[in-house]
Amino acid sequence: QLLAVSKRWPASDLRIAWQQGVRCFGESYISEAIDKINELKGLDIEWHCIGPVQSNKTRQIAKNFDWVHSLCSIKHARRVHDQRPTGLGPINACLQVNISNEPSKSGIRVEDALEISSEINKLDNIRLRGLMAIPAPCRALEQQRQAFRQLHELQSQLNTQGLSMDTLSMGMSGDI
Repeated sequence: QLLAVSKRWPASDLRIAWQQGVRCFGESYISEAIDKINELKGLDIEWHCIGPVQSNKTRQIAKNFDWVHSLCSIKHARRVHDQRPTGLGPINACLQVNISNEPSKSGIRVEDALEISSEINKLDNIRLRGLMAIPAPCRALEQQRQAFRQLHELQSQLNTQGLSMDTLSMGMSGDI
């Protein structure tokens, strides 16, 4: 599934994309996203929060989005869970993994994935659907594929441990 990243694009452009069949939009900036969500409320759009989760934004994420791709702590997962309005059902989520071990990137360590995903999986208002990673930028196609393979292998390992993940959210528009 292709996720159209719509940050910094006006709602009028999203409406045009929707008219052409795009149904899933990813937003990084919460306040900008909320304005678009409100303006396009009547359209059948699946909203994805793809930006970093901050404690002061969890209520808005829980209330307005269908997905959150960037959970990287049990603390934030619990906040989203506790703040999810009753009538909306569980929010779909991906656990962000720092697959390239970059100090500048958010995400959990690979070795902590089972423990953290198992804890998140216990929260009724979150449906843990998969893993997300933004690998280190590189020019070599095979090196980039290796990071994506690692994330897929991690997901497979977690699924053999009793989790049921069906989604991988990987990469950025500038990736090879």
